[in-house]
Amino acid sequence: MPQTPPKIKLYTLSTCSHCIRTKRFFKDCGVEVESTDVDLLTGSEREHILELVRALNPDCSFPTICIGDTVIVGFNESKIRTALHMP
Repeated sequence: MPQTPPKIKLYTLSTCSHCIRTKRFFKDCGVEVESTDVDLLTGSEREHILELVRALNPDCSFPTICIGDTVIVGFNESKIRTALHMP
């Protein structure tokens, strides 16, 4: 039975070059992700998401990538491929 792919969440900034590169990598690989541009949120929604990001990544830097239980900070293709069991 094939393994269910892990849920992937991206916390990004809309103008961040590393974030844009991360989104492009997932798109080019045909990997479905749930992406949130934190800088485009407002009010309590933004504060809530920032609290989530700080819990995952105390430096609150972007992109913060959650692949299942694995958290990767910044665009690191080799770590992403490892977490996704990709060649």
